[in-house]
Amino acid sequence: MAHAPPPEKFGATVTAGGVHFALWSEIATAAWVSIFDDEGEAEIDRVALVRGPADIFQGMVPGIGAGARYGFRTDGPYDPGQGLWFDPAKLLMDPHALAIDRSYSYDSRLAAPRNFAIDTAQLMPKAIVVGLPQALAPQPPFFAPGGLIYELSVRSFTMRHPGIPEAQRGTVAALAHPAVIAHLKKIGVTAIELMPITAWIDERHLGPLGLHNGWGYNPVSFMALDPRLAPGGIAELRATVETLHAHDIGVILDVVFNHTGESDALGPTLSLRGIDPRAYFHMIRDEPGTLANDSGCGNTLNCDHPATRHLIFDAMRHFVEHAGIDGFRFDLAPILGRARDGFEPGAAFFRELKRDPLLADRVLIAEPWDIGPGGYQLGNFGEPFLEWNDRYRDDVRRFWRGDPHSIGDLATRLAGSSDIFVRTDRSRTVNFIAAHDGFTLADLVAHQRKHNDANGEQNRDGHDDNMSWNNGVEGPTADSNIIAARRRDVKALLSTLFASRGAIMLTAGDEFGRSQRGNNNAYAQDNDITWLDWDNRDIALEDHVAMLAAIRAAHPAIGDPMLLGPGDVDWQRLDGSDFGPEDWHNPWTPALMMVLHLPEQENTVAIAFNRADERVAITARWKRLDGDEAMIEPRSVAFLVERNG
Repeated sequence: MAHAPPPEKFGATVTAGGVHFALWSEIATAAWVSIFDDEGEAEIDRVALVRGPADIFQGMVPGIGAGARYGFRTDGPYDPGQGLWFDPAKLLMDPHALAIDRSYSYDSRLAAPRNFAIDTAQLMPKAIVVGLPQALAPQPPFFAPGGLIYELSVRSFTMRHPGIPEAQRGTVAALAHPAVIAHLKKIGVTAIELMPITAWIDERHLGPLGLHNGWGYNPVSFMALDPRLAPGGIAELRATVETLHAHDIGVILDVVFNHTGESDALGPTLSLRGIDPRAYFHMIRDEPGTLANDSGCGNTLNCDHPATRHLIFDAMRHFVEHAGIDGFRFDLAPILGRARDGFEPGAAFFRELKRDPLLADRVLIAEPWDIGPGGYQLGNFGEPFLEWNDRYRDDVRRFWRGDPHSIGDLATRLAGSSDIFVRTDRSRTVNFIAAHDGFTLADLVAHQRKHNDANGEQNRDGHDDNMSWNNGVEGPTADSNIIAARRRDVKALLSTLFASRGAIMLTAGDEFGRSQRGNNNAYAQDNDITWLDWDNRDIALEDHVAMLAAIRAAHPAIGDPMLLGPGDVDWQRLDGSDFGPEDWHNPWTPALMMVLHLPEQENTVAIAFNRADERVAITARWKRLDGDEAMIEPRSVAFLVERNG
């Protein structure tokens, strides 16, 4: 007789005698597994699961194996006003599903009340039983301190790439194409950061607008890859990671463990909402049964509950064990540490993560804010987390926009943001100037205001305070002087990024001037607005980024995350004299030189920043790395070495 897996093995497990199913719920009164035909259309069996110890419903289904289609059903109290949505007519996705047979599609019937008795089996993808290969041998992450993280959307990055076969465009497999590898190597990428690739559902307002979520930040499944992005499933991801690793490029997954696509009280019942909503979702403290919305997406995962943490850690381990993933970027990361009394840096999630033998050494990146009370937590995550640094983004933008009193903030950001990452001698910053959320780098210097009309929300969505400037004309122009000024500003912003201490992040396409036509919230534009235009990219700008990457690689102390102290850096005027109090306090100081005292084996390096509109001479002590003339152009950055170096 075949033995069932241990009770902590959730989901579907292939055994010698069939498939074992296990589902946790504290408040469900009954649970079933529905088995479907090979097309996932007709329900051919429904097997009751037996409640056992620790509120785990389990059962064996003989005669099936890998490839079988299934879903769960539950019963229990139904009272939406109290946050309870149990309905046996709702087919539920297994939270531990490893693959699904098609992508999710929103339908209002998925949110129908129980008394409508609408069976949703025909509206739901089916989970696929997967027999996993042997786990990969553990290896250290492929990521160097101070490296370049390259953020990309699989579809946006590959859909218009002329070197990728059409049949492969839009997929994870395309990222292993030699043309992609060559581009990543050219610009010095240390690790790619994939925007969400697990299966998601469109927000309910998008369908009537004829739009689709192209970013994936609305998940239903935490382990199953979206079939549109990875038709080959975990094997496709594993093969792509292996290829990238062979070229010394790591892979980081952007994961959304802060909410699910089941949305608010009027949302669809797809998975966790129909299994145990009181455990998996935060409820407002003084209003039992009312979903908290610290994510801004209608619900908030309750990472303070052991069942939620178990699910999340199982998902992370799955990607490390079976795809070799090097790390994770956590969207709205304060939610991971939210307890009933707010964010706790020592929350159970963080304690367990640091103890986990498979996950503790991964690259871990926090987006350190959400919209809940006390949701801005930049600098508070502690080791081993790196953190997205929006203070860096804002201060660098302000300096190059020409804002007063910005020279001191620029210096602090260049040196690793010691004012934020206190109680340590090592910065945990991830510096960025543009990300998927907001203006592209090119749009930042071409638009003073957002242009989100294509999103169908009357331009109400997206950020209004972008710290952007348009160089004299809003949007596209044929004026060659304005075009040149914008390109100059983009080069200065990119150079500043590559001159900064700590990890740096570049969003795909910003190295060659991509535009989203002024849309700063393009999540619903799965089309030419977000798809990278490889044929018309600015090759000269791309070559400039390649040069910056080469300089940073040749002088690794530039990006070394060790915080710069008084003995490690001199701040000088461009004529070589010391930067004095009058320079720091002058609201309009336009220029600064950062002189790095590097290890003995390296030449002394200086980096000059000039936001003035005039060409300025640099002290003769230095020569430019891209030429011998000791001058710096208007609104530009120059990398320098000692002439006797």
